[in-house]
Amino acid sequence: MRLSTPAGVPVRRFGAGDSVEELTRLLHRAYADHAAAGRVFFASYQSVRDTEYRLSRGECWVAVSGGELLGTVTVSAPHALPDGYPGPAPAGSFWQLAVEPSQRGAGLGHSLLALAESRSAALGSTRVVIDTSEQATDLVGWYRRRGYTPIGTWRWDVTNYDSTVLLKELTGARAADGRGGDAAAGG
Repeated sequence: MRLSTPAGVPVRRFGAGDSVEELTRLLHRAYADHAAAGRVFFASYQSVRDTEYRLSRGECWVAVSGGELLGTVTVSAPHALPDGYPGPAPAGSFWQLAVEPSQRGAGLGHSLLALAESRSAALGSTRVVIDTSEQATDLVGWYRRRGYTPIGTWRWDVTNYDSTVLLKELTGARAADGRGGDAAAGG
């Protein structure tokens, strides 16, 4: 399946011919600002092997234009959550939503978010649970403006911060086709 963002950037599934190394470098660049601010997002330092593992746990989608990797998100079907995690189980999820820093503000992040929600619904999820650093107030606000509600906090053992856990119910046309909202902070 191939899709396109409003800006015309093609989005497709990560495939056998794609470079895990290149994807890892994109994640490092996309999360570098957070690391520089002292928030050690796993994506800011994960190894190629870590990227491979995370790819094996969901559907990875990439935005590619002119052979250049511009963005990514990995989506999972409804699954159990860790014991104590403050989200309803099972729930769909996505992770490592990332946009090449030079592409921020063009709507790519919003398009990848809409894709993640649409794919979550297609995979059988009625809700999505995600988390991000509670210190990343810009990101928490970006998700809140797109209908996500904070429902608790969580601490992963691979980060140096508490995460805000956010929930969104996937209902109606938005869940079915991924429409809605305007572009902002995430791209």
